[in-house]
Amino acid sequence: MFGGKPIIGIVGGIGSGKSFVAGLFGELGCVVISSDQQVYQAYETAEVKETLRSWWGGEVFQADGTVDRKKIAAMVFNDPSQRRRLEELLHPLVATQREQIMQQAINNSGPVAFVWDTPLLYETGLHRQCDSVVFVECPWETRLERVRRQRAWSKEQLTAREKSQWALDKKRAFAEYTIVNTADAVEIRVQVREVLSCILAIFSK
Repeated sequence: MFGGKPIIGIVGGIGSGKSFVAGLFGELGCVVISSDQQVYQAYETAEVKETLRSWWGGEVFQADGTVDRKKIAAMVFNDPSQRRRLEELLHPLVATQREQIMQQAINNSGPVAFVWDTPLLYETGLHRQCDSVVFVECPWETRLERVRRQRAWSKEQLTAREKSQWALDKKRAFAEYTIVNTADAVEIRVQVREVLSCILAIFSK
């Protein structure tokens, strides 16, 4: 809980539609906090840019001076030591941003809950700070088609990325709720509304 409001974590396979589901929670009065957006903002700070340049030089920057996130992701994916170093740089900044957003929301808008759209919620241990976790179910074929279209990933790339994360069965087992993202948007909204109602009923007691 934060400010008397529950924290809901969103998990699922890559390409399962976690951000879409998180956005539906947002339509119902939740404050959605996207780790991807926070990381993007952290990459744009002078502190992070200076550190990255000292580590890897200009090769991790694009022509306009912005950080080449795809190049960095490729560099650290198969190098655990480099990945840990990057996480130690970014995660504290992201945590500070997250708390600031939540505190501002409590002071201003009075959200019904907070939703954390964090791809590595379990892997980073952030699920321990959540009051409930929602697993987004989606078939492999659908997810593969999405990442091919949206990220130009191959089947092998998706498989490799997922192997670096918790297994889906384990994520599903640790979650309190499951939302099936295979129907139309109307049906998914119904599921989200039901899950949120259950969570609010539990934590409003």
